[in-house]
Amino acid sequence: MSIEAMETRRVRIRIVHGLALLSTGLLAGAFGYGAANLVPTFDAVPLDMRLSFHSELMKVNGITVQGAMGASILTSGTLAVLTRGRERVLAGTAGLLAVASFLITRFGNVPINGRIKKWAVGSPPPDYADILARWEMFNILRTSTATVAFALLIFLALRPGSVRQAPTKSRAEEPVTAAAR
Repeated sequence: MSIEAMETRRVRIRIVHGLALLSTGLLAGAFGYGAANLVPTFDAVPLDMRLSFHSELMKVNGITVQGAMGASILTSGTLAVLTRGRERVLAGTAGLLAVASFLITRFGNVPINGRIKKWAVGSPPPDYADILARWEMFNILRTSTATVAFALLIFLALRPGSVRQAPTKSRAEEPVTAAAR
């Protein structure tokens, strides 16, 4: 492979890595904000207010969170394909954790969100507190998987010799200039 081709490949990997960091950071941040701020607020307000707000919030969150999950899965997976060795394992694991966030959301939180929507216009069942606690447990799980995915990509970016670092010339490889002679 020519030096130009290697440099082009390195630039592509850096761009994909940057996009993976951005998308997983947004995903982990969205879930983290929800876990740290929204859930305690949900618990502090009257139930009817929580249900109404939760229902309205899910209309907007559905689009943004799904986009961040899809981008996290795609970019981390692409980074895994473009890299080798430990970098591939770390990027692939980040991608799988993003998939786990999606599956937890899709099969844990989303069905409960559908119930909450009905409760907001009707009345909650007697076991609503247990169901809301289960939603919160799924929320903690998906927040954790997204955060670990983000942390893995950060670790990959910061480790010595990572794809993020451009190659540097050693002193021996630098051309000798007239001033240095």
